[in-house]
Amino acid sequence: MSYTGPDFDDPEPRRSRRGPLTVALAALVPGALLGWAVYAVAGGGSGDGERNGGAAGEASASVSSRAPSSATAPASPSGKPSGKPSRSAEPSASAASGSVSAPAASGPLTGKVVVIDPGHNPGNFRHTAEINRQVDIGTHRKECDTTGTSTNGGYIEAKFTLDVARRMRDLLEAQGATVKLTQDGDRPFGPCIDERARIGNEAKADAVVSLHADGSGAGNRGFHVILPGAVNAGAADTRAIVGPSRELGERIAGNFVRVTGSAPSNYVGGGTGLVTRKDLGGLNLSTVPKVFIECGNMRDSKDAAQLTSGAWRQKAARGISDGIVSFLRG
Repeated sequence: MSYTGPDFDDPEPRRSRRGPLTVALAALVPGALLGWAVYAVAGGGSGDGERNGGAAGEASASVSSRAPSSATAPASPSGKPSGKPSRSAEPSASAASGSVSAPAASGPLTGKVVVIDPGHNPGNFRHTAEINRQVDIGTHRKECDTTGTSTNGGYIEAKFTLDVARRMRDLLEAQGATVKLTQDGDRPFGPCIDERARIGNEAKADAVVSLHADGSGAGNRGFHVILPGAVNAGAADTRAIVGPSRELGERIAGNFVRVTGSAPSNYVGGGTGLVTRKDLGGLNLSTVPKVFIECGNMRDSKDAAQLTSGAWRQKAARGISDGIVSFLRG
């Protein structure tokens, strides 16, 4: 969804480190009962330059929740690190390959590599010609990226995704993972969707998660996780990652409900919180387990109130991270 909204503060990069709803069980197949029971006890677009809340998808019917707790890193009152990025006319070589975390702490994820893909870029709306360039996603060609959506109050998706990504990085590094961001507010636009996929592939990531918030109609609420469908066309061949990506998505969905108290989408996914799609370049071109998550609908006032809350964003980061930890620990 195109966005050309108001001015906003430049995104702030990471400083050098040292760094309810209840879900009805009857609606789910037996394989999902355990995970959704945990949810009930607990309190209960735009993206890839492509996804749209109203797009059709094949609904999955299983969500599991086996979730060890991860350490929660404290957030600042503003929810953002301090410091200002340097801005260049073109992406630097290091930016093009993604932002890599500091050496990880020892922990259960030692030796694991996680790539976090903060959807869009706060600078995209200044570079419409560049992000409108067509790239090959295997099945067809699509725009390099999009500007993303925003709340009615002007809080843009790209700022939301970058903030959650940085929070997730802290949480996952505390578990011992090596974490790489596809962008960290360190480049003027992008990267393109094909490059985002390539960063995860070249990192030989054990898991990749692309972060988004939807831009659907008011009254459409809740989160959904987008899984790759089986695609074998041109440069795209997802057949080997469909299974593990589904497991990753199920773990994330279960933990997201548990930690945030948010319900699965009421407008896609049939109440499961899972949708399968074959039209997203970020998934089609991935050779490693990867999913997208739409954390809520920015155009709904109730969801927007959550998405704009630093405390809720910390919960979102925790829920997604716990899902990744659960997936990687098996």
